[in-house]
Amino acid sequence: MAIRARILGIDPGLRFTGFGIIDVDGNRLRHVADGVIPTDGDASVAERLRVLDAALTRLLHDYAPDFAAVEETYVNRNATATLKLGYARGVALLAPARAGVPVAEYGAKTVKRAVVGTGNAEKSQVALMVRRLLPGAAIKRADAADALAVAICHAHHLATASAMPVSASPLLTGAA
Repeated sequence: MAIRARILGIDPGLRFTGFGIIDVDGNRLRHVADGVIPTDGDASVAERLRVLDAALTRLLHDYAPDFAAVEETYVNRNATATLKLGYARGVALLAPARAGVPVAEYGAKTVKRAVVGTGNAEKSQVALMVRRLLPGAAIKRADAADALAVAICHAHHLATASAMPVSASPLLTGAA
């Protein structure tokens, strides 16, 4: 069965959250929108999360995606930064779920493998392949390219899941 869907990809961050929206029609991908949601670095964490939630809620309303995909948190040596990134990721997971949109999560290596063919690809390679897979997309920030890559990764996983019986595929039933 061929997949027809709109997918919202999210690359969460407390300072800049990237978003990318694509339409999938069978094996064709079409760029719909991309960008970043900035927050004021001088604002409280709570205020920055409120801004992020409001912007994601607006995107979900305006573009009505069928699925959302969020990149998993990269854990680094700075525990405070990782924790703050986790807050943004929590909002990125909650906003689509609250809107009734099924949410999938993918690690960076899985996204890179789906888009470039290797989990050890550089960010520049990912951005290059995103531009190649989505001709005409004028991506201005790396966060937006990463979010589009997450959406493309989910499209590939949906295509694989569509070959399975619907009852056996958590991606198609929203149980992922």
